[in-house]
Amino acid sequence: MTLRTYLVIMFVTTLLCWVAFVFVLWTVNPEVTNWLGFILFYLSLFLSIVGSSAIVGFIVRFIGLKHELAFRSVRDAFRQSFLFSFFVVATLLLLSQDLFSWLNLFFLVVGLSVLEFFLISYNKPYQVNHDNIEPINNELEEQV
Repeated sequence: MTLRTYLVIMFVTTLLCWVAFVFVLWTVNPEVTNWLGFILFYLSLFLSIVGSSAIVGFIVRFIGLKHELAFRSVRDAFRQSFLFSFFVVATLLLLSQDLFSWLNLFFLVVGLSVLEFFLISYNKPYQVNHDNIEPINNELEEQV
């Protein structure tokens, strides 16, 4: 898939997600809906924010960090947009359940930061130091 194809598909699907979000916003009454209405609301909002922030994040990375390869910029932008969208939706869920406090927000930020640092370190290839290679100990061969 070329970069242009990816951006076109991402833009069209993000636009469809925003249309779905606006549709849910105008048709679902939060006072009388069941759990399905809330799931549709939060899911359409989540997907809309993921798509929008992934496109914006990629454009900023592609223009600002021209030394990176395009697929790495796409991967990093999508990962960070996923975490950002989760943060926004989790904050709205906390607010809707009257659980929003500075302590809960702190735990959410710390948890997402730890997850981001784990994902960054997990994606880096291991570096082997070839200078400190020691010969294999042949004590077992001597005993046989």
